[in-house]
Amino acid sequence: MKPDRISYLREFFDEKLLQFNQSNFIESDPISIPHQFKKKQDIEIAGLIAAVLAWGQRVTIINKSKEFMERMDNSPHEFLLHCKAKDFKNFKGFKHRTFNETDALYFAEFLSQYYRKNDSLEQAFKVSPSDEHVGNALIHFHRLFFSLEDFPQRTKKHIPTPERKSACKRINMYLRWMVRQDKSGVDFGIWKNISAAQLICPCDVHVERVARKLKLIKRKQMDWETAIELTSNLKKLDPHDPVKYDFVLFGLGVVEKF
Repeated sequence: MKPDRISYLREFFDEKLLQFNQSNFIESDPISIPHQFKKKQDIEIAGLIAAVLAWGQRVTIINKSKEFMERMDNSPHEFLLHCKAKDFKNFKGFKHRTFNETDALYFAEFLSQYYRKNDSLEQAFKVSPSDEHVGNALIHFHRLFFSLEDFPQRTKKHIPTPERKSACKRINMYLRWMVRQDKSGVDFGIWKNISAAQLICPCDVHVERVARKLKLIKRKQMDWETAIELTSNLKKLDPHDPVKYDFVLFGLGVVEKF
């Protein structure tokens, strides 16, 4: 992009950021699910589930995520730390689109085993300060998540990886929630090992459409390289926190029908 266009977009985006990155964003968004909790581990678990279930109508996503929390007695960390085999019956019959009870059971089993050995899910996303972006962290998490014996193959579609060229929209959104320091109080900023500069912009259909219209994306397909392309262009506007502009692209697409 030419310097004058960068300057124009930065001014335009910063103005729109003030409009869209507000606390009233929380109520109608899946991020409202982790905002129901105060404990770090509860926020992590609720955030992961809400992000993974985040496709379809937002009202349905929120309701299904609430249902998942209710099946863990609205205390997910305590439930997963102390649950026994009989407690997994709580997930029987759970379904959201293609996510069903088999997937729910595996998520619960993995998270239960993980938290009995680790304090925070942050440690599952290994990143080096020298990494340009979180690609390696997503690959590591995917491998770790499916490291349990006899994991269901069908569940793999719910945790994407850059190794399969996926844009990893939902997991990138989850990392935005956990990593970004947000003055408006939308994103949590409770993870410190990943910097905001390493995040990759979540690319849903609204973000993609607006980004293409603004010529921030040139690649025809939507994949991992396209997500990097978009984020690289957003870094020209703010190299330290490029993914804050996710609010702008999403807001322009959903609210203003840009």
